[in-house]
Amino acid sequence: MSVIELFKYMIACKSETPDDGGLLEFITDYLPNFTAIRVDVEDVKNLFIYKKFGEGEHLCFAGHVDVVPAGSGWDTDPYEAVEKDGFIYGRGTQDMKSGVAAFVQAAKETENFSGTLSLLLTSDEEGDAVNGTVKVLEYLKENNLLPDAVVVAEPTCEEEFGDAIKVGRRGSINGYITIKGKQGHAAYPEKAVNPVNLIAPRLAGMAGVDLDSGDAFFSPSKFVITDIRAGMQVTNVTPNELKMMFNVRNTTITSQKEVSEFVAKNLDGLDYELKLSQGSYTFCTNTDTKLVRNIDMAIEKVTGLKPRHSTAGGTSDARFIAPLGISVIEFGVKNDTIHSVNERTTRKEVEDLHEVFKILIDMWR
Repeated sequence: MSVIELFKYMIACKSETPDDGGLLEFITDYLPNFTAIRVDVEDVKNLFIYKKFGEGEHLCFAGHVDVVPAGSGWDTDPYEAVEKDGFIYGRGTQDMKSGVAAFVQAAKETENFSGTLSLLLTSDEEGDAVNGTVKVLEYLKENNLLPDAVVVAEPTCEEEFGDAIKVGRRGSINGYITIKGKQGHAAYPEKAVNPVNLIAPRLAGMAGVDLDSGDAFFSPSKFVITDIRAGMQVTNVTPNELKMMFNVRNTTITSQKEVSEFVAKNLDGLDYELKLSQGSYTFCTNTDTKLVRNIDMAIEKVTGLKPRHSTAGGTSDARFIAPLGISVIEFGVKNDTIHSVNERTTRKEVEDLHEVFKILIDMWR
């Protein structure tokens, strides 16, 4: 198979989370000279497949074969790779079967390598991500198989292929505030304590406020209120309590501690409860590492572009890899149609991504 033939085959495999569409078994058979380890958990399928060529460093390519539901309104069958108007259409073309096809084909074509080359694949990235990459990493740690560097082939480019790699991601802190009041008749406000009145004058000092000034790689951590509700949907009863939800996409400067202190300062004197949960953790890979230097050179060789080092966007499974002290970056095709109807990419982007990965593997000394 060529990389495009492989890519089209993968698109035709319906693999909505947590279904792998049979792809992990196919990839195992496609790489017969690699040692395959399955770490399936409940209905989630996971594959770690590797080959030790020499005693050098361990380079891993990671990704997911699962896709979000196709939805309705497509101009083509979302589970048929349709090539027209200069694009290849299908669910997962960008996110992220293009990346998976590119590194699987690159691994298959590798004849010489200085160390260990591996692939880590899951069918649980678009879902809860509880039984996917996390479980494989636990297995690898227990069995002394953790890689030295990882490329997650998520779609990263913005305006043109090769213009950006992700060297980090902001964390995500979710917050839930309950402000206590005293329910009463709306006609007798003096006999009640309305939590809406309590929070109203304080919102200006909270909503949209930056909790830090950011740094070279991250924009400021912003306190974003996402939901406020109170009452019983009637006009004559003042509410007993008010619930407010917020999110902070945090930098390395701001943690849950700073968020708690910010809330305490702004709600001083009120009877309230605060609960915080960490949706994901912040990470940033040193841009002077071998991984970043080499992927930069490989991209420039193929595209002529020097990629921007970005930390923008949402989360990926790289958030589970970085805390283990592993150098990790993300690089893939453009991301302008991910999760959308008529998701698409180009033949050239997939072929160029495959070439970048081949060069990176060849450079790994």
